Amino acid sequence: MTTAPMPPSDMIAQAVASHERELVALRRDLHAHPELSWEESRTTEEVARRLQVAGWRIERLPRSGLVAEIGTHGRTVGLRADLDALPVEELSEDPWRSTVPGVAHACGHDVHTTALVGAAHALARLHACGELGGRVRLFFQPAEEVMPGGAVHLMGLGLLDDVERVFALHCDPGVDVGQVGLRLGPLTSAADRLEVRLEGSGGHTSRPHLTGDLTFALAKVTTELPAILSRRLDPRSGVSVVWGHIQAGSAPNVIPDRGFLSGTVRILDAVAWADCEKLVREVVHEIVRPYGVTAHLDYQRGVPPVVNESLSNRILAEAVTEVLGPDGQVVAPQSLGGEDFGWYLDQVPGAMMRLGTRTPGGPTYDLHQGNLHVDERAIAIGARLMAEAAWRALRA
Repeated sequence: MTTAPMPPSDMIAQAVASHERELVALRRDLHAHPELSWEESRTTEEVARRLQVAGWRIERLPRSGLVAEIGTHGRTVGLRADLDALPVEELSEDPWRSTVPGVAHACGHDVHTTALVGAAHALARLHACGELGGRVRLFFQPAEEVMPGGAVHLMGLGLLDDVERVFALHCDPGVDVGQVGLRLGPLTSAADRLEVRLEGSGGHTSRPHLTGDLTFALAKVTTELPAILSRRLDPRSGVSVVWGHIQAGSAPNVIPDRGFLSGTVRILDAVAWADCEKLVREVVHEIVRPYGVTAHLDYQRGVPPVVNESLSNRILAEAVTEVLGPDGQVVAPQSLGGEDFGWYLDQVPGAMMRLGTRTPGGPTYDLHQGNLHVDERAIAIGARLMAEAAWRALRA
């Protein structure tokens, strides 16, 4: 009697299940040994060792991170995970808590990395059975948390040039494990950094008319720039200017000759993002002109929005239904957070999903906080979803 061949989705599920215990162990090891942006050497080697065993061709990147590929012909689909941790103190009491003072995986990149290793095992099995149907390239990317980040570096090496479609996932501690958030179109916002330095003559507070009243001008920039942008840009673009650092002077009766403020500019719309820097520069100079002070701006364009393309988003939806059933998908809200996966999607079509990591009925944590906790059942789910998406994309 001839045994019917196993469907590829079942092969993926079986391969991930057979590696689930070691995937959890890998995640805990990475969590205990977090590495900051551009310093992910240990993480890179831990990933490389496992991919070599699974039969992937590996290319280490010049600073940290790696790219791996399997398959020899046909279309190429990319899958991306980010490696870096944050300069945040770990607050959990898990046995695998960070062993590095002041550094922690507070954004879930350890889960992203481990899920992609799991997907690699599943895709290697499809390839060995002749079911892959193309090439898959894995991007284990360094430095997602800094600007300009690892995505720009990786793309500058030409590693995305022949990729037809690319996918990624991101932990979402506001979504239950066993569910995935999807959204067509913009998922995250553009995120830029802005520093404004003011210079003026300074003087005594009893004679502001004989000075460039720098402190007053600084306050006007603080409040008026966000207000003016909300009227000069399409309100549907969702522009948000928020200041994190303001500094001027050291005495109550002295108008200083220098002042400083810095913050972020976040925009949900890619078209408005393209126009924003020029407009910010123009507006700041106009605000301070009446006060006799000079403005110097450092505007650092960070990342574009993550905009999920239609077919790619549909492929993810099909993968979610296959892995988690018809109730596995929820609508992901649009976020003002920045994510350098947006650079990938600026070059090729693709999509990102929000992987649920909250234990049902348990507390909701927040990203970039030292107490972040993830339900580790999400690792196998993420691995299956990434492998399933790649396999389906090669047939789309």
